[in-house]
Amino acid sequence: MNLTYFKRYRMEIDLPGRDFSPSAPPQGYRFIPWEGSLLDAYAEAKYRSFRDEIDANVFPCLGELAGCRRLMTEISEKPGFLPEATWLAEHLPNGAARPVYCGTVQGVRNRDGIGAIQNLGIAPGHRDFGLGTRLLFCSLKGFRQAGLKRVTLEVTAQNDGAIRLYRRLGFSLVKTVFKAVDGVYA
Repeated sequence: MNLTYFKRYRMEIDLPGRDFSPSAPPQGYRFIPWEGSLLDAYAEAKYRSFRDEIDANVFPCLGELAGCRRLMTEISEKPGFLPEATWLAEHLPNGAARPVYCGTVQGVRNRDGIGAIQNLGIAPGHRDFGLGTRLLFCSLKGFRQAGLKRVTLEVTAQNDGAIRLYRRLGFSLVKTVFKAVDGVYA
């Protein structure tokens, strides 16, 4: 067995007193709240966002569309699943007949009654437009609507862009953890 360990950070934010009013999405984009009929679209966005990223090594299911479908199904069937904290970003390019699902975030209430972000991802080509910040704001507002006061997440230590985003929005590092992975995919 060839184990590889990935360093991850557990980060948290307290929700009371914070303004999570997202600005309007850029032209051609929209955010869609959870709809079970769009599960495949959420899986597609997750796959586009993570398939070529380090997180697909840490969680191999993120590197396969079928794995992302299974993961979305599992998340949506968890007892603590929070539809109000689960969002999808879509882009409809000018003249396109079909939207491109380019970002997603999912939220659950963990067994301790704390909100947990499952996966926030924006597909390459759609990054640096503020979509991640706006999606995260939608999710954090959903956690607050569900009555939660704190939200946690884990992020791979090498994901500098995500860590900068979370810190800028008020998340603080609370713990360093290591995720063991049997083999690493290239």
